[in-house]
This record gives sequence, C-alpha cells and structure tokens, in this order.
Amino acid sequence: MTDTLYDAVIVGGGTAGLSAAQMLGRARRRVLVIDAGAPRNRFAAHMHGVLGHDGRSPAELLRIGRAEAEAYGVEFLETTVTSIDDAGDHLTVAHDGGILAARGAVLTTGVVDDLPDVPGLREQWGRGVIHCPYCHGYEVAGRRLGVLATSPASLHQIELVRQWSDDVTAFTAGLGDVDDTVAARLAGRGIRLVDSPVTELRTDDDVVTAALTADGAAHPIDALFTAPTPRLHLDYAANLDLAVSTEPGEGLRVDMRGATSHPRVFAAGNVVSPFGNVPLSMGQGSMAGAGLNAALVMEDAASATLRS
Repeated sequence: MTDTLYDAVIVGGGTAGLSAAQMLGRARRRVLVIDAGAPRNRFAAHMHGVLGHDGRSPAELLRIGRAEAEAYGVEFLETTVTSIDDAGDHLTVAHDGGILAARGAVLTTGVVDDLPDVPGLREQWGRGVIHCPYCHGYEVAGRRLGVLATSPASLHQIELVRQWSDDVTAFTAGLGDVDDTVAARLAGRGIRLVDSPVTELRTDDDVVTAALTADGAAHPIDALFTAPTPRLHLDYAANLDLAVSTEPGEGLRVDMRGATSHPRVFAAGNVVSPFGNVPLSMGQGSMAGAGLNAALVMEDAASATLRS
C-alpha cells in the first residue's frame, strides 16, 4: 500500500466528482480522483439545460472541469476502484493498480442504464433513442415521436413528451392495463396508443424511421423516448454497508451535505439521485466536497484537542 494518506479520494470523475474535487482542492486538501472513463452521458453528443454550457459536449465539459481541478492540485488516476474498507482512522481504497489510504471519500460513480431489450435500440441510445425531453426534446420538437413504456411510471413520460410534438405514439405494453380514464385523457391530447409490444427499432442510414410491433405493424417515428432502469454502481462499496433508500427514484441515502450512513463517506450525483441531470449533479458534488472538508476540519480540531 502507498505511504501517501490522501485527505479525500473521489470515486468517479464525472460532473459530480469534479465538482467535489474542485471544492476540496480549493480547501487545500490533498485529493485524488479515481475514474474509469465511462461517464453515464458519454453516449450524447451535446448537453442542454446546463446554464452557461448549453450545446457543449459532455466530454468537453469534463475536460474543462478536470483542468480546473488540476489547477488546485487535485490528482487523477485512471483505473477502477474494486473495494473500499473501513480501517478505523482512515479508509483503504483498492483499485486495479494497488491500494491507497484516505481520510474520507466521495462516491460519484452514478448508475448503469439497463435498456429495454429491443433489437436496434441500444445502437441508437443517446441519438435516436433518448430519455429526457428537457435534455433532448427541443432538438426533435414537432417531429414524429414515439414513447416506449418500461413501467407504469412511463405514463408521466408519455404525457410530458406531448409538449414537444403533437405527433406522439405511445407503445404501452410496459404500462400494464391502461384504464379507460387514462386512455381517454391520452386520446384527448391526440396521443396514439399501441398495446402490441415493440419487437424492433428500424433505421435507415443510421437514422430512426419506425418501430416494429409484434402484430406486424410498422409505426413511423423519427425518435424514440424510453426510460431505462437505473442500476446503482456500488459493488465496490459493499463492505461499507451504506444505507440505500427504498423510495422509487432514489439511490444512496444522504443528508443535505451529501453525508452517507458512514462518517467518512459522502456521495453525490446519480448514485444519490438516479434521475438527476448535469446541473443537479454539479450542485450535489459541490455540497459533498464542502461537506467532507467540514467533517475533516472537525476531525482536525478534535485531534488537536487531544494533543493539547
């Protein structure tokens, strides 16, 4: 194990992790960001709804953020964390290249998106297949839009997408039974309902053109919205026994500072809020970085009192 004791190790170098790193670096902490290089939004060419960065690529934002963090002395290591353990007065962090020690950690590894098992869909993810109308809706506004339901919660997405186009086809097999009241409400907005399961996404020259259904029909669309199932990326933290929320749409349980159930571990971003966007992840990362610094300040004060 390396002799270096970091004040903070940040697991994940996306927007949440870099925001935490910047705050800790500005607090003159010794910080290491460990990143495997696979941010959740790497499939998208552009971001929207990010104040001051509208239309910028996610990769470019991370490049800028990393340079800003490095200016405050933050170090970076490109590898994968395999485990974190409680060693009493510090944490031990194992990664593919060795083991290191840190007084605290910020977890920002986000989630993995489990996509519907439809041929042709995965290849279009982040381009012709999208999930957030606030992030991507304006770019496909007024076109023929499909919404592939993946759970009863998809009803909200179906009604939301209607704001961006009056030509919406909802593929409702994943909703379960649609009662007459809901069907009438959707029909009243001009939304077409298709209850036959989608079996394939058709493209022409790498552009979405239609959704094929089990009844043999082809439904012309120009883009498809769907909600993947987010899966927390936390296997490496299993030994910490962190509290996870049981509420729908939530991840690790944290307080307003980003503090988890372990006193040396903070968290931010999609690992806390799986459906959060880039600005939310930035804000949570900033709070978690400041929160961990405050916890270390208190520990420093307690140690100084014991020595006096």
